[in-house]
Amino acid sequence: MKTSSRLLLIACLALPFVAACQKEEKKEAAAETAALPAPKTSDENAWNAYLTDVVQRNLDGVSGSTYVYVLPAPEAPTFQGDYERMLEKAQTDLSRGILEGNLVAFGSPNSAKTADLVVASFTKVEPTTMKGVKFIFIGDAADNERVKAAVAASSVNYVFVEAK
Repeated sequence: MKTSSRLLLIACLALPFVAACQKEEKKEAAAETAALPAPKTSDENAWNAYLTDVVQRNLDGVSGSTYVYVLPAPEAPTFQGDYERMLEKAQTDLSRGILEGNLVAFGSPNSAKTADLVVASFTKVEPTTMKGVKFIFIGDAADNERVKAAVAASSVNYVFVEAK
């Protein structure tokens, strides 16, 4: 009787550890899910889901906040006003400085307009003021070099993700 009681006690004590291991395996399996493809339309919800997925997959080395700048599609009736407000916000945020360990990401359905926003946003950023900040440009390969050149002086850790 003592032996069976002890075995039952050991099983009860071991159960939480087994459950924890299974939860870890499920988390690892979820982390290995396929990346979302870039939407082929200008659907705002689809783009938000895609950009969120890209940012989450690039959080390695990030210990602070994330700053994500997303433009609507250029054909949206409020695009010009949205662009101007986003530019003002991005310029203000970036010129104040982003602390090391944070992440900044730019992306939208229109890579060229997003690249324009990045270039304009970094005009007031002082050299080397963003050292240790991870910067992600999500767009087309054709815009990559232009964006990379615009952010280089700030000393960000530049990451390009092709929207495909």
